[in-house]
Amino acid sequence: MAVFSDFERIGQPLATRRVFFRRLGRNLGLAAVLIGVSLVVGILGYRLLEGLGWLDSYAHAAMILSGMGPYDEPARPWSRFFEGTYALYSGLVVVATTGLVLAPIFHRILHGLHVPDDDDEARDAKAKKGTAALKRSAAVR
Repeated sequence: MAVFSDFERIGQPLATRRVFFRRLGRNLGLAAVLIGVSLVVGILGYRLLEGLGWLDSYAHAAMILSGMGPYDEPARPWSRFFEGTYALYSGLVVVATTGLVLAPIFHRILHGLHVPDDDDEARDAKAKKGTAALKRSAAVR
């Protein structure tokens, strides 16, 4: 997925704050588009299947999409099916948008824990010298 392909890999330096905020903004934008499209689908579903007005359709769709639950009981059988399916879909949208928004934040935190610093490199070089000296002394014996 192209959204996540530009994250830095292990061994690469931590991205600048500018790159981080650009990633965060892009993911926030994608999450907003996903929520907007989902809201439009819900509004149209309530408008066409239940025969509600635009404002009532918006209220019903927003309540389901936000996880608050149904506004009131649907009158028609197809409306019930739509509302149940839309509620299941809305739960997945909540999970997906949470993942989209939090991915750059968690990646930055976890990548920051794996970026080697100067102390790590000095310690590794010292350990290599010590290991080489031990091997030489063992070979002399």
